[in-house]
Amino acid sequence: MRDLRISVTDRCNFRCPYCMPREMFGPDFAFLPHAQLLTNEEFARVAAAFARAGVTKLRITGGEPLIREDLPELLERFRKIPGIRDLSLTTNGWFLAERASALVAAGLRRINVSVDALSDAIFRKMNGRGFPVARVLEGIEAARTAGLSVKINMVVQRGVNESEVLPMARHFRERGITLRFIEYMDVGNANGWQREHVVPAREILRLISTEYPLEPLDPNYRGEVATRYRYVGTDTEIGVISSISEPFCRDCHRARLSADGKIFTCLFASSGTDVKTPLRDGISDTELDTFIRDLWSGRRDRYSEERAENAEAAAQHRKVEMSYIGG
Repeated sequence: MRDLRISVTDRCNFRCPYCMPREMFGPDFAFLPHAQLLTNEEFARVAAAFARAGVTKLRITGGEPLIREDLPELLERFRKIPGIRDLSLTTNGWFLAERASALVAAGLRRINVSVDALSDAIFRKMNGRGFPVARVLEGIEAARTAGLSVKINMVVQRGVNESEVLPMARHFRERGITLRFIEYMDVGNANGWQREHVVPAREILRLISTEYPLEPLDPNYRGEVATRYRYVGTDTEIGVISSISEPFCRDCHRARLSADGKIFTCLFASSGTDVKTPLRDGISDTELDTFIRDLWSGRRDRYSEERAENAEAAAQHRKVEMSYIGG
């Protein structure tokens, strides 16, 4: 165990079709009521137990985490946990310009921003709300000015935004910002995923190499999900995350905590294990440590490998929605 991804809310202002399609997440959708969410103290207590079990990295996700007004206070709690050496956050960037300074003041140093297109027409369609890309790009620059290290995530879908791969590479290469291309994944059940919509990582790399020669880089650590490359003659990197074409289950070291206190040992899990009830029933730290270690040591998750072995059987597997556990 190395990484814990913590979803601090299931709410989001975007309705990206591959995550929260507006047909399902409409005005009447019942999001988690506040009383069902973990408190800041409970979030920090679970994160501390994971740190004692070996986790050194926390990534804050959603939904859209910047929706939470008390996020800086929660970040400060996470930053003070012994053993946590890396605290980061994933955001759609919409609120970034107005909140970047407060995030830095709370101790945050790294963010990933989801940007699926520079074309305004494509970006508006992909966020499901018609929001313009300019505000997100302004937020990225505001974050860098405030002192945050920024990486960009792009989910590539055939027939939707694969035409944006090279424009995205050009734009962020010029600015020295790492860009990560993510194969379109079958997370959840609502996004209508089909394999033919996947643009494999090797195709993305081949396309970029027609304009910018690339050289491979060694992983920073075993189990790093992105395969890293550098533009030849520069220090600027790109990465590809190839969960579909090249599954990496055997080296996975990520656990996930939902906003309402369920622990998931796989992004593609059908259900999680409730930790909120034991917390509120008075579990001790020693018991909580045992609870988490037993859960992790007993996991048997290998969905991406199983999908590759038997796509038909995998298609029958019901999975929790990405917006609920943060991707």
